[in-house]
Amino acid sequence: MPFVELDTNLPAGRVPAGLEKRLCAATAAILGKPEDRVNVTVRPGLAMAVNGSAEPGAQLLVSSIGVVGTAEENRGHSARLFEFLTKELDLAQDRIIIRFLPLEAWQIGKKGTVMTFL
Repeated sequence: MPFVELDTNLPAGRVPAGLEKRLCAATAAILGKPEDRVNVTVRPGLAMAVNGSAEPGAQLLVSSIGVVGTAEENRGHSARLFEFLTKELDLAQDRIIIRFLPLEAWQIGKKGTVMTFL
């Protein structure tokens, strides 16, 4: 169950319509997870700095069980996510940061329990 959070200082009008759905589909394909398990939040118009600069930029947080736990996995995920984000947001790679956070099943609540028991 991946969670993807895209924070950007781009104004909402510069974020392409439907980005959350395309990011959901891209994340599912990249991580090899079903699209109906991917959760995406897009937050435009934030006061933020990337690499010390307030120029247009974005930060992506990808949290998931089992698929973001190694450097080798994340190198591949990073390449594909950067390709997607640079095209969609019209930003250079040096204006985007991606963080990967491995999760355990007991850290995700669903249906009144945690994923460990589902």
